[in-house]
Amino acid sequence: MKKIIIHTDGGSRGNPGPSAIGVVINDRTYSECIGVNTNNEAEYKAVIFALRKAKALYGKKAMETNEVEVRSDSELLIKQLNGEYKILEPKIQSLFLQVWNLKVDFGKVKFIAIPREKNKEADRLVNEALDSQTKTQTLF
Repeated sequence: MKKIIIHTDGGSRGNPGPSAIGVVINDRTYSECIGVNTNNEAEYKAVIFALRKAKALYGKKAMETNEVEVRSDSELLIKQLNGEYKILEPKIQSLFLQVWNLKVDFGKVKFIAIPREKNKEADRLVNEALDSQTKTQTLF
């Protein structure tokens, strides 16, 4: 069984505000702006993107037989995904359900909280996406 390590991060400038996601799947990196969201919504959307992208990269069959480890520096996200915290916000409940439904295609998925300093690449990707969005919106 192969282990696929995924680092995710989501962030917004303002809460809500312009937001972006950053994802590292093994040695591949992805980032994109995702519109106006809260920080927590962006964190969930990063996980949703990551699970979909992993399935697209490796194929459904491989996802059924390999272990996937999703790492994030968002303690709230990880504790909610692991069932340790209740989810009261309706938008977050909807995003949680999307993650839950995606998990069905995976043999084993672990959600692990890591310190911010161990998630620097995903964080950098978020900020890079947000910075590039700000530059393209400036007229002068």
